Amino acid sequence: MPFFKYTAKNQFSENVTGKVEAQSIDQAASLLQSRGLLVIKLNPLTEQSFAAISNALFGVKLDDIVNFTRQLATMITAGLPLANGLSILVRQSKPEMSRLVATLLQDVEGGNTFASALEKHPEFSRIYVQLVRAGEVGGVLDDVLNRLADNMEKQKEFRAKTKGAMIYPVIVIIAMVAVGFIMMIFVIPKLTEMYKDFGAELPLPTMILIGISDFMVKFWYIMIGGAVGGYVALNRWRKTPVGRTQWDRYVLKIPIFGILRQKVILTEFARTLSLLLEAGISLLQALEIVTEGVENQIYRDALKQATDQVEKGVSLSQALSRHDEFPPILHQMMSVGEETGKLDDVLFKLAKYFEQEAEQAIKNLTAAMEPLIMVVLGVGVGAMVIAVIMPIYNLTSQF
Repeated sequence: MPFFKYTAKNQFSENVTGKVEAQSIDQAASLLQSRGLLVIKLNPLTEQSFAAISNALFGVKLDDIVNFTRQLATMITAGLPLANGLSILVRQSKPEMSRLVATLLQDVEGGNTFASALEKHPEFSRIYVQLVRAGEVGGVLDDVLNRLADNMEKQKEFRAKTKGAMIYPVIVIIAMVAVGFIMMIFVIPKLTEMYKDFGAELPLPTMILIGISDFMVKFWYIMIGGAVGGYVALNRWRKTPVGRTQWDRYVLKIPIFGILRQKVILTEFARTLSLLLEAGISLLQALEIVTEGVENQIYRDALKQATDQVEKGVSLSQALSRHDEFPPILHQMMSVGEETGKLDDVLFKLAKYFEQEAEQAIKNLTAAMEPLIMVVLGVGVGAMVIAVIMPIYNLTSQF
């Protein structure tokens, strides 16, 4: 998600600045208002900026946050005060994380709560901050941090599986495009010169191939510029409210991949909501937090509508059942959880169920992509071979 740089006034009318991570500028403003800040200035940080590139290369990674959470939970469980634990982590962490922990330690020693200190840093999500706040209030910070570390490790492992499923087809497609580009720019023009020297009569497939090659040789810069321009235009369109909604709806309709995307969203929704409810956060507040973290606009809109219904007294299972984006098993099992008072346990089991479904979707995606790529590759190579060999066959038949 993109970052936004803000200048705002806190409850003491003091100017504060920082960065916040959100899907859009409106969501960033709402998030800052929920923290009790009066927004004065809010600007997006472009991904092309040196700061963003530097942060992506050398900044704090998810692994750093997971290790920090796990180590801090262990020290607090052992009876070490929070400030002492942070002080140890300042010395043990790598430079980027050490600077972040040092800032947290300074705020905690200055009288701020740990949650308030975390809230100033975009590296920690709102879910993370709210869970820590609930742990501090309930006196179970070590348990909350342990659950947080477990949850982040599961999310990291789950996302690695989904991304890993796409590595093979992406590499093959890139290789196909690169080889095709090289053939059209360097190989086909050499064959064209040979055909002209022999005065061979060219069949239609060969003429089409030569025409494409000539166009790419003469106007390769237009093609590259068009590709870059199209990519930039698509990204800008996706950032508009209409574009974001239409794109997210289209992604969910892609065969196999759309099902995988749906399972990933449902897994993270169920797991995160379970974690928030288990920590003692109210259902309405938990729904608001979870909604902010959902990356698909279709599901975000559905959850916003469901949250409004819950606020009016409708059960969550009934509110979700009115939206086709949520499968029947979700609201049926949630209804059982609401009746028995064990909604958090049911959501945790649902997260496991959807995770298994997602893993099966990953296997189906991988199994479907391999033969599809082979067919496309075979048709492309076959067409090119036929276009190249037919004139040679005609030449040999003349002799």
